[in-house]
Amino acid sequence: MTQNSGFSVQGRKKLSSILSQFKLYVNEPSNLPNLLTFSRILAVPLIIVLLYSGNRWLNLLTAVLVVIAAITDGLDGYVARKHGFESNLGKLLDPLADKILLLSTMVMLVHLQRAPAWIVCLILCRETAVTGLRAVAADRGMVLAASALAKYKTIFQVVAVVALVIHYPFLGANAHAVGIFFLWIAFIYTMWTGYSYFKDTFLLLITNE
Repeated sequence: MTQNSGFSVQGRKKLSSILSQFKLYVNEPSNLPNLLTFSRILAVPLIIVLLYSGNRWLNLLTAVLVVIAAITDGLDGYVARKHGFESNLGKLLDPLADKILLLSTMVMLVHLQRAPAWIVCLILCRETAVTGLRAVAADRGMVLAASALAKYKTIFQVVAVVALVIHYPFLGANAHAVGIFFLWIAFIYTMWTGYSYFKDTFLLLITNE
């Protein structure tokens, strides 16, 4: 009993210390952009669970959640730039959060037979390759921020995912057809920007070895 009691006290102290550090992190204004980015990641499990339902209205709710999560993408960058809160962590974490949100949802859409598996697989390969490239660059003191074309790529991916999540006819439009149309555009942008990243960076990384 004494040992268990001692362990319990230590556990409570450790938990209290973690909560205190978390509170300090949350209350620090400069961490707001990163907290918005983390919220995008935390939304993913809920989106996946809601998609499993297949319910028309829950699909719409899920689409709204994806839109809100996507808005935080622009919001965290705006806050960081306006108040000078930009950081290397944010530059690395922001595109990673986008990938987790969009790719997880795309995989679920393949599972629900709403998106072509081969397109999603190639998008997943490109995103993984670019993430690896970012990791190598970071290891060498370089930060690969998202390019302007990559931001458009993300916008098209979001539009495609939202429409495919809705799936059913909505406001007189065939949501599924709209989603497939924008998925093709997103696919083209995704492949092109992936090529550009490697063309502009890969040789530089080799020469820095």
